[in-house]
Amino acid sequence: MILEVLSAAALGLALALAALRRLPGRFPKRSLTLSTGPAAAVFGALLAHTILGPGRIPVVLVVAVGLSAALLSLLMRPEPRPARRLRRSATAA
Repeated sequence: MILEVLSAAALGLALALAALRRLPGRFPKRSLTLSTGPAAAVFGALLAHTILGPGRIPVVLVVAVGLSAALLSLLMRPEPRPARRLRRSATAA
């Protein structure tokens, strides 16, 4: 159980770091992202361990990474769009 939780926390932290590195301007705060990744992964691991029972470490870790990715995706801001120019008709000049 301890190994599952520590592994899930490490995977969640790695996922959060990868998300920050890959998409640097899309997350609100670095500290929030770095804490959400491991916390969600640990919660996912505990939930999967409770549902599936002991002895299924690979499945528990997959669920943990999936939940961590899902919660990190909720933190992402939309991609900024380039400014669009307003089009005016020829008669509105």
